[in-house]
Amino acid sequence: MSQPVITLYVFLAAYLLFVLLPARRAVVAVTAGVVLIFAGAISVRDALYSVNWNVMGIFVGMLVVADAFMESRVPAYLAEIIVDRMKSTAWAILSICILSSFISAFVENVATVLIVAPVALSLARKLKINPVKMMIAIAISSNLQGTATLIGDPPSMLLGGFAKMNFADFFCYHGRPSIFFAVEIGAIASFAVLYFIFMHLRKKAQLIPVERVRSWVPTGLLVLLILMLAASSFFDTGFSYLAGTICMLFGAISVAWKKFINRKPVLGALKKLDWETTFFLAGVFILVGAVTLTGWIDKAALFLSGIVGPNILLAYVLLIIMSVTLSAFIDNVPFLAAMLPVAISMSAKLGIKPPLLLFGLLIGASLGGNITPIGASANIVACGLLKKEGYEVRFGEFMKIGVPFTLAAVIAASIFVWFVWGG
Repeated sequence: MSQPVITLYVFLAAYLLFVLLPARRAVVAVTAGVVLIFAGAISVRDALYSVNWNVMGIFVGMLVVADAFMESRVPAYLAEIIVDRMKSTAWAILSICILSSFISAFVENVATVLIVAPVALSLARKLKINPVKMMIAIAISSNLQGTATLIGDPPSMLLGGFAKMNFADFFCYHGRPSIFFAVEIGAIASFAVLYFIFMHLRKKAQLIPVERVRSWVPTGLLVLLILMLAASSFFDTGFSYLAGTICMLFGAISVAWKKFINRKPVLGALKKLDWETTFFLAGVFILVGAVTLTGWIDKAALFLSGIVGPNILLAYVLLIIMSVTLSAFIDNVPFLAAMLPVAISMSAKLGIKPPLLLFGLLIGASLGGNITPIGASANIVACGLLKKEGYEVRFGEFMKIGVPFTLAAVIAASIFVWFVWGG
């Protein structure tokens, strides 16, 4: 059996197992990578080069900083203040969703849900309302804004790595409005959907303040990290090493702060971090690297290009529809990692600049996960927290909110990207 055939079989088997065994996705990804190395489909050297270590540095460093930020209780403290100042329950819920969106632009989505969820559940208990819709809204809001910046979510980090986009490029790329503004346009449209869902809750929302800020140091570290990432854009224009190095440095500072200033046990905190996703990302990088080296990416691009012909709009719409549909049921990280090089290759064959298809792909893959409770990690966590409270989230119940929210956000953001980059 030839190496390209072995690579394809291992790749397809791994992606099937990602769907069937989501709790074992890291084991599957790493095992598939090891199998490809032993089968000779990819060398150890090429496997190491396939991993985008800058992206890995950003992800791991942000995990540590976000954990310290969450422990400081600053986000929950701010959430309580905002809720108490709202004139109705509807606006209290919407304000929590907005806060979740803001935090998730700089902190991983799962961490954002864990930060905000206690406030939402407390509000639901006090007002004696079902928290299911509120928690779903928080999860999908965090997924939406996690796409807006380089450090918000792994899919954005993957795009940055493949397209050599730095932190500033997510705001302005080649002199044009970038993905951040497309996401904000989508956020405005989806906010209208959430308002329609919650507008009947007119009672005044009141919380008894229970949160106290333990320390403002992690907040200062997070703000300084964001500023330094923005500044790094001017020095590492190829997005090769600096952003990851900075994030790892701030992660080390956060660990030192926990150990020597805050007197917290470090080893236990590090064990609780999302190492599963870390190894999952590394394994997926190797899988996609092997598929690329054996020529399957070019073949997939040729196939899709043959379907759309010279029609750029059809290629753009097809890529978005495919991304939204598939990422509603499978993890968007491996899907996006596999499709980014396909989008770049398709752009070359269509004679257009890559941002149009890349941004469309990111929007579809990131926001499509909002359709179902299994489409994104933040959704799974939110449903898990609700289950602990005694509330079972049904598939259809989630989709009643997820589908209109996703359609509004994707359509609005996609139209914006087309008008900016379609020419």
